[in-house]
Amino acid sequence: MNALLTVVLAVQMLTALGMIGLILVQHGKGADMGAAFGSGGSGSLFGASGSANFLSRTTAVLAAVFFAATLMLAYFGNSGPQTGTSVLEGSAITAPVPAPTGAAQIPGTAVPASTSGAVAVPPAPAASGAGQIPTK
Repeated sequence: MNALLTVVLAVQMLTALGMIGLILVQHGKGADMGAAFGSGGSGSLFGASGSANFLSRTTAVLAAVFFAATLMLAYFGNSGPQTGTSVLEGSAITAPVPAPTGAAQIPGTAVPASTSGAVAVPPAPAASGAGQIPTK
């Protein structure tokens, strides 16, 4: 199974590189206008319009192979053993923080953490209003 995944991955990478090369070699739609006015040579290796057909068909075949390889990799990636757990179930478990009691419930008061084992609460910010307006 591992060798098959390696072969499919190699086929996918080679088709991707082939598509990149073929797409970069092809002419755009506007390139034919310059040739119509005599600025480009119409004789080429594949004939006047043969290169566009050959390159576009080869690109389409490579795209189909790339798509099939991607589907096979997705299928083989999901065909492993299913554990039935989610990502969150496998995360680290943290200890719960005890609820504040007594004076720790009052905002703006600090409780020393050494006596009762409770978590010290930082003082609350000042109330909004005139106390926050800077004076000159």
